[in-house]
Amino acid sequence: MNHDVIITCAVTGAGDTAGRSPHVPVTPGQIAAAAVDAAKAGAAIVHIHVRDPQTGKGGRDPAHFREAVKIIRASGTDVVLNLTAGMGGQLQLNNLDPMIHGPETDLVASDVRFHHIEELRPEICTIDCGSMNFGEDTVVVNRPADLRWMATRARQLGVKPELEIFDMGQMVNALNLVNAGLIESPPMFQICLGIAGGAPATPESMMALRNMLPPHAHWAAFGISRAEFPMVAQAILLGGHVRVGLEDNLYLGKGQFATNSDLVRKAVAITESLGARVVGPAETRERLKLNAHKPI
Repeated sequence: MNHDVIITCAVTGAGDTAGRSPHVPVTPGQIAAAAVDAAKAGAAIVHIHVRDPQTGKGGRDPAHFREAVKIIRASGTDVVLNLTAGMGGQLQLNNLDPMIHGPETDLVASDVRFHHIEELRPEICTIDCGSMNFGEDTVVVNRPADLRWMATRARQLGVKPELEIFDMGQMVNALNLVNAGLIESPPMFQICLGIAGGAPATPESMMALRNMLPPHAHWAAFGISRAEFPMVAQAILLGGHVRVGLEDNLYLGKGQFATNSDLVRKAVAITESLGARVVGPAETRERLKLNAHKPI
């Protein structure tokens, strides 16, 4: 069991959820406010996507990241910033002719996906460690060459990669990065469960993936939707850290919409009910060996 738990809050994600709950933040200002509230509720790390303020769809405009990060840093909130680098790998295929790409396609080179990481130098950025089916007609593309480029560039920038793991094959890809010396020690893994096309949100899946980790690794896990809170408890019991947030789950209980801070407070309550304590940002930086962020 983990007695010292780091809580991450993934405040908005990129999924089509903006119209499904009144609490999903869309604009950079709303995303920043949600991140600050989550930190005050007990999250040591906030994981940030941005969205198109006009449509609510997931985006990767560096200006939107810049605005959200600037507001969070100006607030004086001592929270660790974790910016996604997962956008820009989406390929939507026409059902009749897969050579025709659908309107949701957003497939760009690795360096373009890293523009906001280059500029803002967050303490953590995510790297999705493999390609996978996502929905009925979409493939998220993360080739080994892309992973090596992003891992190498993150190390050069002094940004800690959080290695996102959706199945066992992706864990193998991540371990290849670690074994090649592309990830500074200690490596940091996020086990992502319950996403269609990936590993299910079950104790067996989490344990199997945890058992593949190197002994010196830090790791966290989450489950989506109704599995979110059971996976919080499971991760702690298996020795990991946890993630909650509106990227993964919109509800506090049946029919009850949550805010990000609601979800963090419930994760805090579960952590403490298990006899563990919640770790703050300063201790998180020390444990994960993070480099201090640089002002923009």
